[in-house]
Amino acid sequence: MMSDGALSQDEIDALLAGVDSSSLSGGGAPVAAAPAPSLNVDRSALEKFFASTTGALSSNLSALTGATVNLIGPQVSITGRDNFLVQLPEMVTVIAANYTSGFPGEHIFILPEESAGAIASLMTHEEDIQLDEMAMSVIGEVVSQMVGTQITSLTDKTGNKSIAAASPTATNVPKAVAALPGGDFAVMTYQLDLGDSKPHQMWEILGSTPAVDISSGLSGHGSGPAQMPMGQMQGMGNMGGGMNMGSMGMQMPNMGMGMGMMGQGMGMPGMPNLGPTNVQPVQFPNLMQPRFGAQEAGNISLIMDVSMEMTVELGRTRKLIKEILGMGEGTIIELDKLAGEPVDILVNHKLIAKGEVVVIDENFGVRVTEIVSPMERFNDMG
Repeated sequence: MMSDGALSQDEIDALLAGVDSSSLSGGGAPVAAAPAPSLNVDRSALEKFFASTTGALSSNLSALTGATVNLIGPQVSITGRDNFLVQLPEMVTVIAANYTSGFPGEHIFILPEESAGAIASLMTHEEDIQLDEMAMSVIGEVVSQMVGTQITSLTDKTGNKSIAAASPTATNVPKAVAALPGGDFAVMTYQLDLGDSKPHQMWEILGSTPAVDISSGLSGHGSGPAQMPMGQMQGMGNMGGGMNMGSMGMQMPNMGMGMGMMGQGMGMPGMPNLGPTNVQPVQFPNLMQPRFGAQEAGNISLIMDVSMEMTVELGRTRKLIKEILGMGEGTIIELDKLAGEPVDILVNHKLIAKGEVVVIDENFGVRVTEIVSPMERFNDMG
């Protein structure tokens, strides 16, 4: 039977995914098998690191959703687009959270549509939620919390303090049009237990560049402070003045000994031992101790004319989306504050004081009755 020239839906999806449509219709030469991944990544280092974060991620997800959530895994693999798409259901939620510094490059989370809907339902306490713009915002916030936890741990493990990621953006799309990294990439496959007795999966993807860089950093082969060969150090002779060790990140003032003596006490042949090193504990100042002297006063004067937003908050409440949409003229909203209770005074959304509402001529005002203690303000910032 002759074809009318129209493409079938399977052929359209295949073309979008970059797959040869002849493999679907059975015509033409057979499609060659995908080449073996060539990405030079220490998969065991990646697997060990991301597995070490699942406990904290599970706790965060449980706190956000109000349910018991467990993240299990991951299993790490190196693959390409075609091989990876085979693992996915037809509709997926893709959350881009690319690293912008530290280990810059593509960083993506993917959830099956059903799993994304289950998480959004837990977050909003609404059954059968539609994966609209609001739901995507909720999913993006969940991933934002996860990425923040991972960055904290990654900074601690690699020593790279410049790691940052873009604000996550979520979209629900057919898998064939999912924006994935080019070439080979690393995939972390998690099992997700949302307490609904249904199997869920989540995939975390690192593009080739961040996958290699993070793997090297975790394996101890990343870029660190430059090291000066010992032979050069010995040949520098006596240095009586202050010396900036530049790439070593050290200040060594008034060195009265030759650099060749640096090896003493290190077990180097032919050199005497300098004896035990006097080690003392580091003393840190109290974080909450006020220390505003002349220097500090001079520095803070530079920002005295900076404008800040001050808000007086009468109270708060939480409503379901369907309750908010059902509001109309005459609706009474019950707040969490008792009548006559002090109102909150916030600066840039941080609580700094409490007060009582007054009327000045024909305008409302607030009289400050209590300044929040530094400890309370510190806890509010956490």
